[in-house]
Amino acid sequence: MKRPPSLQFNDRAVILSPAGKIDGYVVQDAAAVLEGWGLRPEISENALCDAGRFSGSVAQRLSDLQRAFDDPDVKLILCSRGGYGTAHLLGKLNFSGIKRNPKWLVGYSDITLLHAALQTHGIASLHGPMAQHFSDEGAEDIAVRYTKAVLAGQSPEYRIPVGGYSPLNRKGKATGKLFGGNLSVFCGLLGSRYVRVPRGGILFIEDIGETPYRVDRMIYHLKLAGIFEGISGLIVGQFTGYEEDSQMYSPLQESIREAVREYDFPLCFNFPVGHVKLNFPLIMGGMATLGVGEEFISFIQ
Repeated sequence: MKRPPSLQFNDRAVILSPAGKIDGYVVQDAAAVLEGWGLRPEISENALCDAGRFSGSVAQRLSDLQRAFDDPDVKLILCSRGGYGTAHLLGKLNFSGIKRNPKWLVGYSDITLLHAALQTHGIASLHGPMAQHFSDEGAEDIAVRYTKAVLAGQSPEYRIPVGGYSPLNRKGKATGKLFGGNLSVFCGLLGSRYVRVPRGGILFIEDIGETPYRVDRMIYHLKLAGIFEGISGLIVGQFTGYEEDSQMYSPLQESIREAVREYDFPLCFNFPVGHVKLNFPLIMGGMATLGVGEEFISFIQ
């Protein structure tokens, strides 16, 4: 797995919108943060277009992303937001340019599609905050600062208190390539050529606005597809924007725990990743070590 080069002073960075539309001030705010890092931020030609729920037509969004992939002088691609629409681009993208000149791509949610596709081409990428987060939280936000540190060459290393999730967690240690992302988006990719499940990998999942029965269905989709049989660890991030369902056998997190009861890999809940302020950056495709203990969860890449 090729890890893109660390960012250097005066490197070019492009902010683009492969999926949903976004307000211009958000992108301008994010550009100001990147400029404060010593980078040369650019806003792609169609990043602020408006085509219904999308940030431009398929051709416009594809043009921006392909141009950034192909330009050897671009060292960072920051997605403005997720939403929906990246799936329109996958079958039309040419990855030869970014394979010759790997560069960091940063995003999450719908950008899970690009992370998965890049992994199939042997290129690591960063699951982390996007322009909306940069604008809302500012340069001093902890997740933004962690993102800057990783892009500058530091390895992610987190130590997270278990809190009240100890009964759900399963203690142990695992080492493997990190994969996954947004649960619903990742499940939608299964069976396509854009998913390569690493043997002994560490899977992480998060989602927003999915009802507990839909999450349960997706977890069993992974189970029936044999995903859990080949992993060495499971990280359950933040599931937000839903209400518990009294007609389910158990609350959402407990239902996930029950679905993987027969496996012996370490398992942790409430990891700081997802549609939340504490959305810590993770290197997709990078080797990781997960430790789940009585009081702390450790994660190192």
